[in-house]
Amino acid sequence: MIELNKIQISKAQNSDTDVLTDISFAAKKHWNYPDSYYDLWRDELTITKEYILQNIVFKALYMDVVIGFYSITENKEDFYSGGTFVKKGFWLEHLFIKPEYHKLGIGALLINHAKQVSRDLGITDLLIFVDPYAKGFYDKVGARYLYDSKSSIPGRMIPVYGLRI
Repeated sequence: MIELNKIQISKAQNSDTDVLTDISFAAKKHWNYPDSYYDLWRDELTITKEYILQNIVFKALYMDVVIGFYSITENKEDFYSGGTFVKKGFWLEHLFIKPEYHKLGIGALLINHAKQVSRDLGITDLLIFVDPYAKGFYDKVGARYLYDSKSSIPGRMIPVYGLRI
């Protein structure tokens, strides 16, 4: 069993790109989506040095191993991306945990950290595109369903939640 008090959360570094990308894909693949989805998600699941520099990205370490991360981005205006409407505001864009560490409280730990970082920056709300498999998690941490949006997957809708800080 993992000891949550031994998890360290720190800012992601440029050298973390490969491990964060691996975690993104591993967490998504845990849900057995069709392979064709990963071709469409490749850019959004790949964490680059530029992404880390331009956004708020924190990683969770347990015993010096990166086991998860989250990121917060800011959209300065409304826009459409691949048919998906993206509202102006701050977004919890990624929250991924290695599948072997799911359901151990790490997600809630990262959400609490993201809320504290947001408070420190004066952010009052986070918007979240929620994977349908993660709706229960976001319900538990106090996020609220707002509306459905088109997904980057044609013909698929994805819920958008809001998290009050």
